[in-house]
Amino acid sequence: MSINRRQFSTLALSALAVSSMSESDAAENFPGATDCHVHIIGPQAKYPMAPNRPYTPPEASVAQLKAMHARLGIIRTVLVQPSFYGTDNSCMLDALAQLGDSARGVAVIDLKTPDATLRDMDKKGVRGVRINLESAGNRDPKAAAQMLKAFGKKVAPLNWHVQIFTVAPVIDKLVDTIIDMPVPVVIDHFGMPGGPKGIDFRGSQAVVDLAHARKAYVKLSAAYRFAKNPLSDEVKQLAQTLIYAGRDHMLWATDWPHTQTIPGHPANEVTPFSKIDDAAWLKALTTWYPDETTRKMILVDNPAKLYRF
Repeated sequence: MSINRRQFSTLALSALAVSSMSESDAAENFPGATDCHVHIIGPQAKYPMAPNRPYTPPEASVAQLKAMHARLGIIRTVLVQPSFYGTDNSCMLDALAQLGDSARGVAVIDLKTPDATLRDMDKKGVRGVRINLESAGNRDPKAAAQMLKAFGKKVAPLNWHVQIFTVAPVIDKLVDTIIDMPVPVVIDHFGMPGGPKGIDFRGSQAVVDLAHARKAYVKLSAAYRFAKNPLSDEVKQLAQTLIYAGRDHMLWATDWPHTQTIPGHPANEVTPFSKIDDAAWLKALTTWYPDETTRKMILVDNPAKLYRF
């Protein structure tokens, strides 16, 4: 299947037409509202981090996550395996057990991971695997395509999805591979469209096209990773364009607890979390696309379908 490429500016103008709709308060109005991307970070004595990790974050507990979600009115959670744990998913799986049926997980695995192990993870609430290229600085489209194909084949019998964290120029080279995937594909953090002078909207075209063709889900999350101001008009325009292109394939997330690397700091030095206003980020959704039906779709319906809540 080929994607009929659309002009970003055309979709953007159409999206902006909805911005005049009235706002209403956020997640508590939607039973089942879901935060589709968070991390739990346990004590290193119990959950040792990978020796080759790119950075070392502080702890972030299940209790802290619950408190944050209670403030926002969030009911459901998707735990994502972070890079610093490698393929040791024990911290995430233990957190899933604590959270119960209100949570799902996305694991990081090896292609040699036994199928029996994956089936056990499925029983515990795991619904996908993550390919994290960006944390390792890997921007090789050929390697990314090979990994997508291999992991798609690996998890297809479980009805899982493959989530990929990479930048927009790499996604642009992966369009044909994503179209042919046997499982759903989830693109992290808007597709990471950052450029030297702000958001590179041209670089986002492939992500918009994939969403429009219903060939990828997109996480509306972590804009602070590619934009100086995550609440800027640029981010709003990108969010509106993506929602207008494929609102039934949009997911919303905080990316809590907002890990970061600090240039020049050793990888084993504990670096603080970025200071992000999660309530303001959730409130932004009402300005991107204030229509309640659409917001319910993004906060409740889409995650319920993808993660099988």
